[in-house]
Amino acid sequence: MQISKKIVALVFIINLGSFVSAQDLSEMAKKEAAYYDIIDVPIPDDVLLEVGGLALNNKDQLGVSTRRGEVWVIDKPYGKNPIYNRFAHGLHEPLGLNFKDNSFYLSQRGELTRLEDKNGDGKADLYKTIYSWPLSGNYHDYSYGPKFMDNGDMLVTLNLSWIGHGSSLVKWRGWLLKITPKGEMEPIATGLRSPSGFQINPEGDVFYTENQGDWVASGRMTHLEKGTFAGNPEGLRWTGEPNSPLKLKQDEIEKESGLTLYEYAKKVPELKAPAVWFPHTILGISTSDIVYDTTKGKFGPFEGQMFVGDQGHSKIMRVFMEKVNGVYQGASFAFREGFSSGILRMLWGSDASMFVGMTSRGWSATGKAPYGLQRLKWTGKMPFEIKSMKALDDGFQLEFTKPVNKTMASNPANYKLTTFTYNYHYIYGSDIIDREMGMIANAEVAPDGRSVKLTAHGMRLGFIHQLEIPELKATSGELLLHDTGYYTLNEVPGGTLKSPSMSTMPFSGKGAAQPKRTVEMPASWTNGAEEQMVIGTLPGLKYDVTEVRIKRGTKLELTFNNNDDMLHNLVITKKGKESVDEVGRLALLLGLDGPDNNYVPDTDLVLNHTGILQPESSETIYVQIPETPGEYWIVCTFPGHSSVMRAKLIVE
Repeated sequence: MQISKKIVALVFIINLGSFVSAQDLSEMAKKEAAYYDIIDVPIPDDVLLEVGGLALNNKDQLGVSTRRGEVWVIDKPYGKNPIYNRFAHGLHEPLGLNFKDNSFYLSQRGELTRLEDKNGDGKADLYKTIYSWPLSGNYHDYSYGPKFMDNGDMLVTLNLSWIGHGSSLVKWRGWLLKITPKGEMEPIATGLRSPSGFQINPEGDVFYTENQGDWVASGRMTHLEKGTFAGNPEGLRWTGEPNSPLKLKQDEIEKESGLTLYEYAKKVPELKAPAVWFPHTILGISTSDIVYDTTKGKFGPFEGQMFVGDQGHSKIMRVFMEKVNGVYQGASFAFREGFSSGILRMLWGSDASMFVGMTSRGWSATGKAPYGLQRLKWTGKMPFEIKSMKALDDGFQLEFTKPVNKTMASNPANYKLTTFTYNYHYIYGSDIIDREMGMIANAEVAPDGRSVKLTAHGMRLGFIHQLEIPELKATSGELLLHDTGYYTLNEVPGGTLKSPSMSTMPFSGKGAAQPKRTVEMPASWTNGAEEQMVIGTLPGLKYDVTEVRIKRGTKLELTFNNNDDMLHNLVITKKGKESVDEVGRLALLLGLDGPDNNYVPDTDLVLNHTGILQPESSETIYVQIPETPGEYWIVCTFPGHSSVMRAKLIVE
């Protein structure tokens, strides 16, 4: 007899969910705390400080622009009792802030604005539009900046709109613009998707960070010059404008060329390969602000290096940058995690601590607070770290913050080198591709033990080089705090790569088979599925259900619709919160194997799962509901999502 099918009743989300709780510190965050202390800046209960921008005024007071359209000025921001004064309000989501000549400057969604307190009462009474740009009304029309150039001109960046993919619906979306104090605008570069973080280095060069998305395989940092095309072709629709610095057209970029971004840049002179990649889910998922260490040693041993925030993983990365043959490139490292919310802005205080401004609304983060303001302060204790990683024509030169154990450092077996890259295409993100093992053939330790010259086999131009040194110790006996660096190799000194090939030792390509991803109806289900269920997504890392009830032993046809603007999967775990927590933790540890395994760890705690789904896509799996009643869990195990993106599966 044919069994009748029915749609399972679902309990829909009516609030933020029950998973917003205090940040649980990871083991790494606890280790990092010995060297860099995170200090809360108290926020009054009636102030919703969703930080969009940070700037110090000439009285060492901290200005904070918020996503709710306000600017607060905080007196005594370094103490336990800061004083908050609302300086301005009625603005349109300002996601940047700066201060110059007794005025605050900020980018609203549709304009660059100057705020001035002319009568000295602590309130802005002049709101002056310096330059305005059109808005489409799309929710993704964010605007960032400004940054001041030496001559007083300002730089702003404009986000693409989102209509199932990034799009430049109105003029100059996806561009870096230069604007003079008199309101004269000059477009500088395009190819930007979500350019929330950008900075000018001491030499006057501009860098910006990018988030994974369509045409963007992973987080990355790119050097922008006049006429640069950074990779996303949507902004090219405006290159016919008379003041455009480049003439490249949108239809000249192939959607599927089969090339990497580095390779495609050889075909298109305007296209610039990233200076640094941040491997997705390994070093964050949504890069944000950039600050240079200008503290002259008051923040530790990284003078002149860059710190980069990540909104989704509530962490800060570190970048060592160098220039080789006139081309910027460098290495990225983990630095400090455990912040209370999603990091959007960072700023040096006068005491050489770093203000960290955060927000999570709509952009959920591992830090569970909806917003926050904290300071990061060096404790004075020296961490054992890879201080710098420089490219050689046949290897790398490493410098350490402490003398190394020479016996261990001179043993090539203590180093593991892996190279990999990403596709350049219109699809959202990219799997890791062309992964190969390299080999350290020789390690020569300097007499003072502070540096090691590595001779490597298997280096490849245009590839990310992951170097792991998990067993190396300092002469003091401590292991490296962060034992892995990721060097983006675009050039080598002298221009000729002398590292022998390792192409005879590639990885197999894909991860292990995943039998718990059942996308075809089992042959034993002779009467078909007994019930059907559809689960979708909502913005802010949410399923569109918080709870599902189903009878034990049910043969279930489950369709997962990813109608969000980022990658997700759907994983069913065993009973108990401990199980879902552990599955999320194990997913984070997959590292480079994550994409090949759909970010699903190989563990008995996982019962069923989908693949990792692109935005606006779906997948149907077939699930045999357990016979044992109880509370099971549905969770997204894409790194950074699992602590928030959950729903209960009640088996009755």
